[in-house]
Amino acid sequence: MKRKCALLLLVNMPTLEAPGERLRKFKYRGKDASMRRQQRIAVSLELRKAKKDEQSLKRRNITDVSPDPSEQQTKGVSLTLPEIINGVNASDPELCFQATQAARKMLSREKNPPLKLIVDAGLIPRLVEFLKSSLHPRLQLEAAWALTNIASGTSELTRAVVDGGAIQPLVELLSSPHMTVCEQAVWALGNIAGDGPKFRDDVIFSDAIPHLLTLVSSSIPVTFLRNIAWTLSNLCRNKNPYPSDHAVKQMLPALFHLLWHPDGEVLSDTCWALSYLTDGCDTRIGQVVDTGVLPRLVELMSSSELNVLTPSLRAVGNIVTGTDHQTQLALDAGILAVLPQLLTHPRSSIQKEAAWALSNVAAGPRQHIQQLIACGVLPPLVAVLENGEFKVQKEAVWTVANFTTGGTVDQLIQLVQAGVLEPLINLLTIPDTKIVLIILDILFFILQTRGLSKKVHHLHFLR
Repeated sequence: MKRKCALLLLVNMPTLEAPGERLRKFKYRGKDASMRRQQRIAVSLELRKAKKDEQSLKRRNITDVSPDPSEQQTKGVSLTLPEIINGVNASDPELCFQATQAARKMLSREKNPPLKLIVDAGLIPRLVEFLKSSLHPRLQLEAAWALTNIASGTSELTRAVVDGGAIQPLVELLSSPHMTVCEQAVWALGNIAGDGPKFRDDVIFSDAIPHLLTLVSSSIPVTFLRNIAWTLSNLCRNKNPYPSDHAVKQMLPALFHLLWHPDGEVLSDTCWALSYLTDGCDTRIGQVVDTGVLPRLVELMSSSELNVLTPSLRAVGNIVTGTDHQTQLALDAGILAVLPQLLTHPRSSIQKEAAWALSNVAAGPRQHIQQLIACGVLPPLVAVLENGEFKVQKEAVWTVANFTTGGTVDQLIQLVQAGVLEPLINLLTIPDTKIVLIILDILFFILQTRGLSKKVHHLHFLR
């Protein structure tokens, strides 16, 4: 049975990983691969909370120095909140600028920024108005920056920015001739889109994607491109509902292009975007696979940078939950040259993802199981069952379960000869009823097969 994994994404890291109850059925010999896959997708759900090595939903700009060189010539004025309110509502553009800049600096404090205080002061409508002040780019920048930081807060605060009418003016600023203004608008839209599917779609429907893609194809600093890649990833995020087919088709060519960028942060966010787009039905997976990204994703699975390895492995893991054909394309791209090595990665989270991907390959037809054997996956798999962390061992048990019920007698003999039985029997003492039942099913199939075939009669594996 193939098992999807779903992300329970929380605003701003870090969080502890949730156990998340997983409801699964065991696949039995005789059911075809399509039935096993449908059953697995229908009954399998793992809730994962965003961990430290996963992508953040929202980001606050806490830079101490404004990118606008004019600010370095005129020192910012420190104002109280009442003075900021008066200044923001003044008719003099210079007073508006000073007050907005003072508000932005308050919102950029590293600790306890007064986001709600600024919202409750009723400043958002004026900040949105300032976004339209094309004759005053410094004011536009400060307003966009302030709104970026407000939108980095809770959903309630993000909603206040959206309800204030900020999305459309921010999208228009993507065409600003002033790069710092344009970049800040990208950042603000990324925070809005990262809040959830509703605001993500609001950004998409405001025609943000074509403007973002124009920026990708232009010559911009890598720091700017990082913000664009992250914002695009937030436009791919969430699946209740998924982003529209039209939006996905717009973004995929740019994501394929960014997948070859040398910068690690750009690569990381691009891989996260592809992992979100492949976390769905076979049609969604097919849209991504058809772009030809698989060989590059597999290559990135060997990256020494954890922030690149993690999302590329997740994306490929999602792809092998798809059809047998999609899984075969991943095999052809060389995933089995990498996955066994990742079972011995220093990070247990990577071992777990690798074992999960292998379990989905093992849920396929017998030729896929044979490829698993040929790539030498059995020794490291047995090692994980013997000595791995329990969360990794559980995924390894699933791999063995799918291998056992889907393989031929000869393949099962090789599994037993690799030494899989002793660690499985040792795991029968664990306090996890579901996994114990799966192990018992595995042992039942092995014993049943041993009785059916003379070929395994000589295997004295029970002591």
